[in-house]
Amino acid sequence: MTRSDSDSEATAHTSRLWTWLLLPGTLWMTAFLLASLLLVAALAFGTTDPLGSPRFGLDPGNLAALADHAYLTVLLRSLGYALLTCLISLAVAYPVAYAIALHGGRYKNALIAAVVVPFFANYLVRMYGWSVVLSDDGPVLKALRAAGLADGGTRILQTGTGVVAGLVYGFVVFMVIPLYAALERMDTSLIEAGRDLYAGPLRTFLLVTVPATRQGAAAGCVLVFLPAMGDFVSAQLMGGPDQIMIGNLIQDKFFQGQNWPLGSALTMLLMAVLLTGMLGYLRRARKDEAEAAR
Repeated sequence: MTRSDSDSEATAHTSRLWTWLLLPGTLWMTAFLLASLLLVAALAFGTTDPLGSPRFGLDPGNLAALADHAYLTVLLRSLGYALLTCLISLAVAYPVAYAIALHGGRYKNALIAAVVVPFFANYLVRMYGWSVVLSDDGPVLKALRAAGLADGGTRILQTGTGVVAGLVYGFVVFMVIPLYAALERMDTSLIEAGRDLYAGPLRTFLLVTVPATRQGAAAGCVLVFLPAMGDFVSAQLMGGPDQIMIGNLIQDKFFQGQNWPLGSALTMLLMAVLLTGMLGYLRRARKDEAEAAR
């Protein structure tokens, strides 16, 4: 047996070992995911009895109710907030990831830890703290008033700005990590080549760095968009009645309105939107891989 055959056999053995190790957890998660999805899908065609208890059935009324203007408005608002959160997170995370990956030196790991570790705190606790920072008497508005950029009637909470600020604060770390990984893998000689061709820093960044790291940016957008679309804590703490998101509607139907079938139908609508975004990302990722393999 040659050395190459031995290496191939060892690689195949390692691959089989990892497959067997991952199989139990994969089957466990898949079984419960599919079971919960089927339960929600079946309940979406159900009804409620006079006491508000859910009953399975074949009533399409809940799905037809999704065409109501009020629900579509909330869905579009949630979609707009999630997309805006992706764009702002991208603008915030790119400089952070760029500075750490290309200029962090031996402190890269410590700097990434400084970014990530605070997000290990409970999400709800962080949102409560952020609501205090952005409150009418909080340090942000005080600083803006002192600088003459805001008056006594300016508010951040109970507005769409407050909701998006909460979403960005909650999920921006999911943008930093994939961007950092993409920048870390990027060939820095490309940046040097751009400078040698007399391109300025901004032009080099837009024409060299951004295309080289677009897969990391796309992955970050997906990781931010998915949880932001279904989030309800930020809208509940930072927004008002006119800023509720689809996650708030689902929570209300399940816990306050006692209308589980309609809540299940709204859940299926949300999952359809998220699945569409995920499939679009996977299609784009496969296309990029095919182009890179040429």
